This record gives sequence, C-alpha cells and structure tokens, in this order.
Amino acid sequence: MQVGFIGLGAMGIGMATNLAKAKLLAGVYNRTASKAQALATELNVTAYTDIATLAADMDVLLSCVSADSDVLEVIKLIATTAKTGAIVIDMSTVSSETAKQAASLLQAKGIAFLDAPVSGGVEGAINGSLSIMVGGEASIVETVRPVLEAMSSRIIHVGEVGSGQATKAVNQVMCAGINQAVTEALMFAAAQNLPMEKVLAAVAGGAAGNWFLDKRGSTMTNGTFAPGFKLALHHKDLHICQTMAAQAGISIPLSDMTVIAYQQLMADGFGDEDISALYRLKNPKR
Repeated sequence: MQVGFIGLGAMGIGMATNLAKAKLLAGVYNRTASKAQALATELNVTAYTDIATLAADMDVLLSCVSADSDVLEVIKLIATTAKTGAIVIDMSTVSSETAKQAASLLQAKGIAFLDAPVSGGVEGAINGSLSIMVGGEASIVETVRPVLEAMSSRIIHVGEVGSGQATKAVNQVMCAGINQAVTEALMFAAAQNLPMEKVLAAVAGGAAGNWFLDKRGSTMTNGTFAPGFKLALHHKDLHICQTMAAQAGISIPLSDMTVIAYQQLMADGFGDEDISALYRLKNPKR
C-alpha cells in the first residue's frame, strides 16, 4: 500500500512521521517545497513538487490543510490523476458540506473518500495518540485502518461522509467552553495570590481535571503560549460551528463569546499563539 501525505504543517509533520515509522509512507507534498524535501530526506521517502504526480503514484492519499478552499483545491488536483480505487482521507478541519462536496468530486472518478478530522493537538500528532473521527463507508475505513492506527490511539467511525467533520465541530465547541472555563478559573486563582503550581496539581486530580488544564495550565500561567493549536485556526473552526448552529436553529453562546475574544487577540497580533492565549484577556498581566 503506497501512502502519500499532503500538508506538512504543525500537525501534518507529526502524522507523516508516524506513518513513516510504521513503514507506510511513500511520499509527501507541501506547498513550501523545501519543507517537503527536508522531511522526505529525514524519513527516506520521496518529496513531490506537485499534487497530481503524487496522486498518480499512491493508493492512499492523506491531506491535512487549513481551510475549506484549500481542501477542495487539493481534491480537484487529486481527481485529475489518482487511480480508480484509490482512497483519499482528508484530516483537515472543514465543514461537513465541504467533505460531502469532496466525496462527490472523487466519486465521479471512482475514488473513495473519508473525512477524518483529528483531536489531540501537536502532542498527539507527534506521539501518534490522536483521536480520529471518521465519516464514510465502513468497508473503506477497515481497508485503511492500519494507516489510521499509525497516527492514533482512538478511531471512531461515526457514520456517512460529513459526520466526521460534524463530530469535530462538537469537539471545537467543547474546546471553546473548556478554554473559557480554565482560563477564567486560573485568573481567579491568581487573584487569590495562590501558588499556581500547587493549584494546578490539586485541581488536576479532581473532578475539574481535563486535558487542556494538564497540557496548558502551567504554560499559560507562566506566560508561554507556544502553539499546540493555533488560536486563528480555532477561530476559523468556530465560524464553521456558528454556521452549523444557525442552520440547526440553535445557539452556542460560549462559542460566540470565544469568537469575539479571539478576534481581539488576533487584532493584537496573537493569532499564531496557542488557544490558551485567551488567558491574556482574562489576566492582563499576561
């Protein structure tokens, strides 16, 4: 099984590396060719300078890019040259409608499609411990299960194409609420003049313990916001969630509030920081 990977951002590099460790990766492509070449040399795979050529050589193609328009651009290029019977797995975070559109474009060429967004941050991508939410045919999921297992600790087949992205939207709404709660609580702790490391240790072991507190609590309270998940990307994702909520006739006020806060932080130049940079607004000293 020849596997190619498209999109070597913060998440893509980790995922591609784990595929190489599993001896599955054959080729990579990135818009910045030098980045693809550097990783390809490190992993002893082929760096491709265009998507169409990569697609022609592979049985399975994975993509992890930033926006809906980028996904559709990649899919259209894949469709021009990919083999009949090839499988495309998009691991980006986009709308369910974009996933369905991508599937339709590929189906016309006899190419299968799965929408398989991930959660777990850069750490999960590096450690191969991502949670993958998959939409598409069950038989196709089973065919590529070894590929998905190389990058993850949990694979959930949710349902038809688009359901993976819908589930990721649930994840992003929840992340907004958790971010609001954790940053507010730690600001409250700082206002009580408590020893923050001891507070983090105490709270993490109780009912309020969570992944975000464990991974970001210490860094944010020390004023460090190196991106595990870029604030600007979560802002983009929450816009998708707002559209889906409006279509369903429901409100998501915590997400709406987070979008506004992120807009302020982006305007202040913090869009490339981790989403924990929300702490800057809760605690102006940071």
